[in-house]
Amino acid sequence: MKKITPFLWFDKNLKEIINFYVSVFPDAKVRGNGNLSDTPSGEVEMATIEIFGQELSLMTAGPMFKFNEAISFVITCEDQTEIDYYWNALTSNGGQESQCGWCKDKYGLSWQIVPSAMSTMMASGNKEKIGRVTQAFLKMKKFDIQTLQNEFDKD
Repeated sequence: MKKITPFLWFDKNLKEIINFYVSVFPDAKVRGNGNLSDTPSGEVEMATIEIFGQELSLMTAGPMFKFNEAISFVITCEDQTEIDYYWNALTSNGGQESQCGWCKDKYGLSWQIVPSAMSTMMASGNKEKIGRVTQAFLKMKKFDIQTLQNEFDKD
């Protein structure tokens, strides 16, 4: 068990949630699940899943709390195909697109789908290049690597 594990509180339908994340992330593993039925609100379901080696504790215990953009998970992608895959999978069936590589899945959890090349661009130290890349991605919802690279490569 890791020292720090994100704990995510969902409203209901834990099995559906687990199936969704396992379908989106090919390497996802269910590490355990269980029910706590002696609670004031009735039945609470819990599970632990692992995505990209990161454990996530999941609980369904009613609608008292909702996710917001103050917490998000970043997926670093190697190419446009990977960006497109995660973007489409996470925004499908009720998810929402946002700006600058941010989106929400159908359960309201925020994700950032980011090209790995962007960290190299932003760490270049060249203020003009960084400024052009920044101006380009501020206009995007889903990141377009080629557009970002073109802005970076301009002389």
